[in-house]
Amino acid sequence: MRIEIKKFNELDIQELYDVLQLRSEVFVVEQDCVYQDMDDKDQLALHIMGYKNNKIVAYTRVFKPGDYFKEASIGRVVVRRSERKYGYGLEIMRASIETIHKNFGIVPIHISAQKYLTKFYNSLGFAMIGEEYLEDGIPHVGMVKK
Repeated sequence: MRIEIKKFNELDIQELYDVLQLRSEVFVVEQDCVYQDMDDKDQLALHIMGYKNNKIVAYTRVFKPGDYFKEASIGRVVVRRSERKYGYGLEIMRASIETIHKNFGIVPIHISAQKYLTKFYNSLGFAMIGEEYLEDGIPHVGMVKK
């Protein structure tokens, strides 16, 4: 998988369309969750895109401390369903952590993780904080990597 990192204003129209399509495909259709994906935070984020055969198959967005949580953060972590067996989730998360370190220093990283993915995020050094909560009807937990 080839990784590209861009600020919002560096995304071309096709890239933005492909990112929003992938997020909608997984978060709205596959997970059957009606929510407002376009939340006026994309403009603040760095967009981490994973390409396979020139098609976006994995994606995250990362924020500097204070833009989403008081810590740096990673969100909208998504891998196309047909590509999940190749370890791209791990690869895109490692690229996201590295991007935070390169751009903002070695700072704590806060995520809002779907509960069923806790072990996956533990494997990347994230630890659960606080209690389970519902976000858009899906169980989530806060997690931090120090």
